[in-house]
Amino acid sequence: MFLNLLLLVCGFAILIKGADFMVAGASSLAKRYNVSTLVIGLTVVAFGTSAPEMTVNIINSTAGRNEAIFGNIIGSNMFNLLFILGVTGLIYPLVVQKSSVKYEVPFSLSGIFIVWLLVNDQVVRGESSNFLSRVDALILFSGFLVFLVYIYRSLKTKTDDTEAESIKQYKTGISIIMVIGGIAMLIGGGYLVTENAVGIAQHFGLSEKLIGLTILAVGTSLPELATTVVAALKRQTDIAIGNVVGSNIFNIFLILSINGIISPIEYPAHQHETHLEHAVLNTDLYVLGIGTLALLLAMFTLKRNKVDRWEAFIFLLMYIGYTYYLIMRN
Repeated sequence: MFLNLLLLVCGFAILIKGADFMVAGASSLAKRYNVSTLVIGLTVVAFGTSAPEMTVNIINSTAGRNEAIFGNIIGSNMFNLLFILGVTGLIYPLVVQKSSVKYEVPFSLSGIFIVWLLVNDQVVRGESSNFLSRVDALILFSGFLVFLVYIYRSLKTKTDDTEAESIKQYKTGISIIMVIGGIAMLIGGGYLVTENAVGIAQHFGLSEKLIGLTILAVGTSLPELATTVVAALKRQTDIAIGNVVGSNIFNIFLILSINGIISPIEYPAHQHETHLEHAVLNTDLYVLGIGTLALLLAMFTLKRNKVDRWEAFIFLLMYIGYTYYLIMRN
């Protein structure tokens, strides 16, 4: 137990420093090549911070831990949306580009709806069981390709990127090394934190489903938390918003599709103990959808295209309430 705690602390330290390297290197590249910091946040930073989810879920997929796979994705997105934006919004109000309001956040919301349609086979198609099949996974992957096309078109669009003025610029080679090194540290730190947190959780007898929705979700989302907080402290809110929204899109459309292509994933369908005709994780999908809608609403209240501190505080309260619900449900 002591060794687990020690490695957990080391993992946190590596995560924080890796996030610092990642943000600094990615921001420098954005400034040097006149690319919007939002695009960098939606792509390089989002993909790098989603790497732990991909690693953990591929391991879970090959081991057949279906509840942990869905739980990790849904839980990670919930943590990203409610907790991370809540914390960073309290640190510094998050100014959001108009494209996030019009395209990126709605695209993330559409992913939740598409997943619900694909995995609820019993309700939607009247089948005997619920699965994310390889065909379903390919549909999700096609959504990821659409997102990449959108990003490519965004590269050609000039934006008012005032944040870039305060970014320190490094040589291209150094910036790339910082990004790659930051990603490696995020993956390594995330692995240390996750493995040791799970070890501690199992010591206290927590279920696989609860571990997936909480310990694994939080552990694999720590790179997003570290990166987004660092970006907020540096007043680079486009990277903060882009990282969270981009990570949620990557998790649903890329990571979940890769898992489904590797092996069809059974969706936990019923609470067998009570024989309720209700997919257990659907409730979590609904909460995630409500949270994403709340983000859209936050962008339209008072100051448009901005998440204020009081709105960020509401996100935090929502996450605390959701976590309490998970513990009670377990």
